Amino acid sequence: MKKYTITALAANKSGVLTRISGLFARRGYNIESICACSTEDEHLSRMTIVLGGDDYLLSQMIRQLDKLIDVKKITVTDENDSVFRELLLIKVNAPAEKRSELIEIKEVYKAKIVDLSPESIILELTGEPNKLDGFINVVKPYGILEMARTGLTALNRGKKCIKDLVDYNDLI
Repeated sequence: MKKYTITALAANKSGVLTRISGLFARRGYNIESICACSTEDEHLSRMTIVLGGDDYLLSQMIRQLDKLIDVKKITVTDENDSVFRELLLIKVNAPAEKRSELIEIKEVYKAKIVDLSPESIILELTGEPNKLDGFINVVKPYGILEMARTGLTALNRGKKCIKDLVDYNDLI
């Protein structure tokens, strides 16, 4: 199963995210990650949706998204021409005798300590999902108490912007 990253510009108003996620749920498709935020234009929200499937599923979901009146632009993000990032906050068991080891690991991955308590440490890490996955695997033996990931977000490299791209439906 291949992973696809869809980026969409939609109206920045209440209920839009619910309608979009509901569209996937009604068809039984799982969203692996969804990240929504406001944009430089106060009237638009940007959504980055990661889903697994085949080319047929991708084309079906794009056609369904395009039917929603609040969705203004849709594109499939090209992994060779884009920057992908995700944020991880992770709370790890960190007794005094293990703390120096965790600090060394943090340095290798360029993570930040955002909270330190007598028995735990909260680390912040941004990067590509595979970097975050690697970090999680390395700190797992110390005991992960809690973690949260934001979901993937992406931007095209260079001057190319989603609002300037040709609509996906013009290509099919």
